[in-house]
Amino acid sequence: MIKGYIAITKPGIIIGNLISVLAGFFLAAKTEGVSLPLLSCTLVGVALVIASGCVINNIYDRDIDLKMSRTRQRSLAQGTINVDLAFLYALVMLLLGTVLLYRWVNPLSAVVVLLGYVFYVFFYTMWYKRHSVYGTLVGSVSGAIPPLVGYLAVTNFISVDAVLLFTLFCLWQMPHSYAIAMFRMQDYAVAEIPVLPVVEGIHTARRHMMAYVVAFMLVTLALFVFGHGGAEYLVVSSLACLMWCRVTFKPITQDSYVAWSKAVFKMSLIVVTAISGVLGLELIPLLV
Repeated sequence: MIKGYIAITKPGIIIGNLISVLAGFFLAAKTEGVSLPLLSCTLVGVALVIASGCVINNIYDRDIDLKMSRTRQRSLAQGTINVDLAFLYALVMLLLGTVLLYRWVNPLSAVVVLLGYVFYVFFYTMWYKRHSVYGTLVGSVSGAIPPLVGYLAVTNFISVDAVLLFTLFCLWQMPHSYAIAMFRMQDYAVAEIPVLPVVEGIHTARRHMMAYVVAFMLVTLALFVFGHGGAEYLVVSSLACLMWCRVTFKPITQDSYVAWSKAVFKMSLIVVTAISGVLGLELIPLLV
């Protein structure tokens, strides 16, 4: 039972988002300094709010989860967890996470994380995901909130760095999510979820993914030119982006698109981890 309640929070999604929180926090800490208690409160608060949103997503998507091979065994879809208890569980986590951020981080971080929650739960989960090909774009807004919260936790104000960071992660979400939609295309088609590869085809989706990867690379450079990304950041982010471009720009066929999309997806994880990691490494000279 405990494993079931943990599973409906989607731990993989939480961990991925916390990596992006670290990116924002590390970037801001380069100019404002590092506070480990502040970092801990930020990570726990954001994790609780994301977990709440994922539980609500699982509750609302029970019908389509039963149609998809990768999700039909989820506890809420199978009815092994009571929906009312799951909803209460989500509300408690939302309350705890928001209060933690408001009280021990800053009110701006709490407000921003709630805006991301609204975008994910109401705009993405309850409407655009099921009714529009733009659902991925709407979802990218909520997906870019965690690094912004990480940044605001330190600075408590929105700067050029914050805007660039938010834009960077919005752009990153698009090819990352389209890649998932492509290698899970049959599942999405059966569940009648209008993701771009299903609606417009794999070649159109590939063109969009290439454009987003290039835009992502330009914003990573902008973060160095106009923001506080250092020389190490420039080198690592440039290499990561070039590797992502190399994979994404490969031609595809009906026989190769699944392997290609999985490669793009894996590379997207390497890119976001590399950028977050190098921002953390750039802090080391400030800590010694």
